[in-house]
Amino acid sequence: MKFTDGNWLIREGFGVLGAVQAHDFEQSAGRLTAYASPRPIVSRSNMLDTMLLTVQFHSPIEGVIGVKLIHHAGVVERGPAFELAGEGGHAVIEENEAEAMLTTGNLSVHIRKGGEWRVDFYRNGERLTGSAQKSMAYITSSGDGKAYMREELDLGVGEWVYGLGERFTPFVRNGQTVDLWNKDGGTSSEQSYKNIPFYLTNKGYGVFINHPELVSLEIASEKVKKVQFSVEGESLSYYIVDGPSMKDVLGRYTDLTGKPALPPAWSFGLWLTTSFTTDYDEATVMSFVDGMAERDLPLHVFHFDCFWMREFHWTDFQWDERVFPDPVGMLKRLKEKGLKICVWINPYIAQRSRLFEEGMKNGYLVKRPTGDVWQWDLWQPGMALVDFTNPAACEWYASYLRQLVDMGVDSFKTDFGERIPTDVVYYDGSDPYKMHNYYTYLYNQVVFDVLEEKLGRGEAALFARSATAGGQKFPVHWGGDCYADYESMAESLRGGLSLGLSGFGFWSHDIGGFENTAPTHVFKRWLAFGLLSSHSRLHGSKSYRVPWAYDTEAVDVTRFFTKLKCTLMPYLFRTAVQATEQGVPSMRAMVLEFPEDPTCEMLDRQYMLGDSMLVAPIFSEDGKVTYYLPQGTWTNFLTGETTEGGSWRKETHDFMSLPLYVRPNTLLAIGADDRRPDYDYADGVKLSLYALEDGKSAEAVVHDLKGAVTLRAVATRRGSEIAVQAESSAGKPFTFEIAGHKSRLNVAGADVNTSGGLVSVPAGSGGTTFVITL
Repeated sequence: MKFTDGNWLIREGFGVLGAVQAHDFEQSAGRLTAYASPRPIVSRSNMLDTMLLTVQFHSPIEGVIGVKLIHHAGVVERGPAFELAGEGGHAVIEENEAEAMLTTGNLSVHIRKGGEWRVDFYRNGERLTGSAQKSMAYITSSGDGKAYMREELDLGVGEWVYGLGERFTPFVRNGQTVDLWNKDGGTSSEQSYKNIPFYLTNKGYGVFINHPELVSLEIASEKVKKVQFSVEGESLSYYIVDGPSMKDVLGRYTDLTGKPALPPAWSFGLWLTTSFTTDYDEATVMSFVDGMAERDLPLHVFHFDCFWMREFHWTDFQWDERVFPDPVGMLKRLKEKGLKICVWINPYIAQRSRLFEEGMKNGYLVKRPTGDVWQWDLWQPGMALVDFTNPAACEWYASYLRQLVDMGVDSFKTDFGERIPTDVVYYDGSDPYKMHNYYTYLYNQVVFDVLEEKLGRGEAALFARSATAGGQKFPVHWGGDCYADYESMAESLRGGLSLGLSGFGFWSHDIGGFENTAPTHVFKRWLAFGLLSSHSRLHGSKSYRVPWAYDTEAVDVTRFFTKLKCTLMPYLFRTAVQATEQGVPSMRAMVLEFPEDPTCEMLDRQYMLGDSMLVAPIFSEDGKVTYYLPQGTWTNFLTGETTEGGSWRKETHDFMSLPLYVRPNTLLAIGADDRRPDYDYADGVKLSLYALEDGKSAEAVVHDLKGAVTLRAVATRRGSEIAVQAESSAGKPFTFEIAGHKSRLNVAGADVNTSGGLVSVPAGSGGTTFVITL
């Protein structure tokens, strides 16, 4: 939202009172409070007929500084509020004649005393950003009578802003106006399903704006060297999150707002759906499942979209008996084929739903101020909205989910949750304006908790579309309704990379696009991208997404990349554990892994899958692709060829290939099973060493399906010798190879042997050390 008219003037209709001078300071319980006046206080008469901005500084966790600007403190704080960690008490507060300071870890804030108002944030003496005179401001609008609180934080030369949720606009946010307000707008506009009030920059710090309601940002737009953010009301709260690396920023941000849960290993396999508006019954479903098996296409999850329930009855959690007369038996038959089951749900209760009268009678539905149930006809006739601020309504909704889990359902696609009204009243008195974005948090939390309750910790997986800050705790999220073309494929990737830079560890998209039916070449290119994503789903709107509906080669492409993903699961599950422990995403923007390489700062058509594999999807029918390899010796995973990085490359690929490279100094764990994503990763795992440089070490860590470490190996190079140390708690056999070397000299070590260019370690070896001389 813009308030100024160029550098000097205020836009007509607005009044701006900004912080000009610090008048006084107070310290209490680890909190530093400054009082800033909107004009210089040079005499007692200046203290009359004015306002004071109260600016509070504190630190909830080390390396994070919270700032709260307050105009009138008498406003009642109505929820909801983000659930944040930290108790504070560790910050150091100091004052001298020139300034007051609060320090936590390596991060400090300095507030100038006397002279012009100024707030500066430093890391070990290096200035990161700050707020200048009049940047913190209270703003009134004569047009609508509303009041706003504003902050403007400095941007440096060459400083780029990322994040703010799953956004499909240009990847770098500089120059954009961003309004954080969840909308169901597809993937081809400025609207977003997942608006996250958090951004980070390539300077190694982040900013979390602690408001679930609409936050409006002007990012190097209204003022080209500022990030301005504003909210309606009498106060504004935000946090500066220290790095020094962008990964560290994500780690601290997710310490504050919550780490992603670890999805079950089976969820990383291939999902197939009924699609949305297609005709299907049990015979159709079984023809899909059996067709996949007959064509040697590994399939791991089957999803029933909306019409598993009867039309105009959504949501009633009741199978449409006309097409699914024996749902319990059908699910049993599907599970006997080794499949997990997902079903579509949403938080809306249509008037024809068997739940509507029950929900209305018991006060489980959101109401209008008149006391009537809120209803409209968009999506479903007369539909109402479950009031998740009511604990009894949460339990009511959860009870039906439990019945489905008992029936055999393993996961829920939690669709919708964006079009949430603001002219309503909630059970707990929450502010409906703040609830608009926050509603999705409560919705997904209820569903996720049911799955954890019924299936156990580590077995819960959603397929969620909407989100707000903290929603990363309930994975997985997917990118919503995209078109079936290369442009939408690229914009989907931009959205996923942006979401990953907003604290979300796992992300998926509809392979081949959701709207319309993709040309066969688009579908095949999207298959490679989709099966080298965190999670992989074949889904559409008006047509089936079984590969043979396209052509024979689409079947081959599906088979190749599905099996490839299964063999990569020891590595991919390691990246999943890293997401839960460190807050870094599985699919990573290049700038996250290569922050010192300026070429990577704007790359959005390629990504790192984990920390060691580079993926460059192909967005063209003819297979032409342009991509960038950072410095070092990279190895093509599919061909074994090595390439020196530090430059752009142009290539042409067929449908069975794309640029898939292993980073230098990588020890990659490759699994022995190409049929399933959930198997004993340590049993027969191959540790492949790629381009290890002299004096460097590479580590591979293999986990079991619960995330515990079962094998850890480190390879260290000294000249022509490579020493390998491995510790295994699983006692399973594994092999070791040096990629690109089929012959080697002198493999020495206890309990190892060589065969076919591999070092084989038998079962039962708890700790093994051996040396390879090249």
